[in-house]
Amino acid sequence: MKSFLTMTFIVTLVLGLAFHTPIRAGELTPREGWVVIKTSFLYNELVDRLIASVKAEKMLVVTQASASGGAKAQGIVIPGNRVIGVYRNDYARRMLAASIAAGIEAPIRYYVTEDPDGTATLSYRTPSAVFAPYMDEGGDSLMALAQDLDIVFDTIARRAVE
Repeated sequence: MKSFLTMTFIVTLVLGLAFHTPIRAGELTPREGWVVIKTSFLYNELVDRLIASVKAEKMLVVTQASASGGAKAQGIVIPGNRVIGVYRNDYARRMLAASIAAGIEAPIRYYVTEDPDGTATLSYRTPSAVFAPYMDEGGDSLMALAQDLDIVFDTIARRAVE
């Protein structure tokens, strides 16, 4: 009986450690409709640079979500990640005039992730990719908006990683 209890304790301990050990999924890789920019900046530094770049382009940061921030509040350490929603009302009005359904996509988001080497990656789905499912409904007006926003989002990203 004593050996059974010892074995049960060891198995429980090993499983407990296995589930509390941070697991890194690796780095984001390019995919269709995405821009993925590996940088030499640290995670918090890239977040700050991105927010400043959004403001410099006269856009608004309207949402932020961070699983790593939430985990930290619970005493758990995971690689840094933050989703940053970017919006401006005049673009939103153009979008809604072209397609009410496309409104679910606002705000369009950037994603900052901490890489295994401590640097950070900036990624986002291009506005053209985000709005692609609505093009049949939104037509030329939505296409023009998406192309305008592609330029704005590219400018923000380039400024953030310079």
